[in-house]
Amino acid sequence: MREIIFDTETTGLDPKSGDRLVEIGCIEMVNRVTTGATFHCYFNPQRDMPAEAERVHGLSEAFLADKPLFAEKAQELLDFLGDEAVLVAHNASFDFGFLNAELTACGLPTVSLDRMVDTVKIARQKHPGAKNSLDALCTRYGVDRSHRTLHGALLDAELLAQVYVELLGGRQIGMQLAQEAAPQAVAAVAQTNPSSTRERPLRAPRPHAASEEELAAHAEFLKCLKEPIWLNG
Repeated sequence: MREIIFDTETTGLDPKSGDRLVEIGCIEMVNRVTTGATFHCYFNPQRDMPAEAERVHGLSEAFLADKPLFAEKAQELLDFLGDEAVLVAHNASFDFGFLNAELTACGLPTVSLDRMVDTVKIARQKHPGAKNSLDALCTRYGVDRSHRTLHGALLDAELLAQVYVELLGGRQIGMQLAQEAAPQAVAAVAQTNPSSTRERPLRAPRPHAASEEELAAHAEFLKCLKEPIWLNG
């Protein structure tokens, strides 16, 4: 299963009031293991940067002045996201709102909300009444965030990828060591976004027993071995 963990930084809180996306960071995971594939880009918002927003992420108007416009990188971003991957974000409606506002402004198709998984909702279900900010969850699960002095889209996506795995049962899921955890993980994602766990057609298992020819070839190979250890002692 391919999933994209992503985060955004913006000029403010509401794209409808003129706020713009200024950074996006995406991490690819397959079967809950990061693959090393990422997408990261800063964007020139073509507007001023409010002081309160700059205090959060440290991205100034001067820094962003020579960065590409969102429209120049939009197709590259969509190619990375693909058509089927589940898209995971913390307070996902915020990130989806800005992403789809920018895509609409470019005249491109928006990303379906059916693909959205919100880790805030998963955290609230798992830890009702507790603090569920990304910082709080990193502390709860022992995820090192000592290098995080300001918000940054790619860094926050990297932290969220680790937190996401922990929320769904821990790192053993990726190593397939805890069979009981997998149904719980699927259920947690399904609760936040039922469309993300689509039914898939069952496939008949492939034959895996050795054929007569393979057994004969193996027997001939064994005759070539000198003093095999299984005959000692």
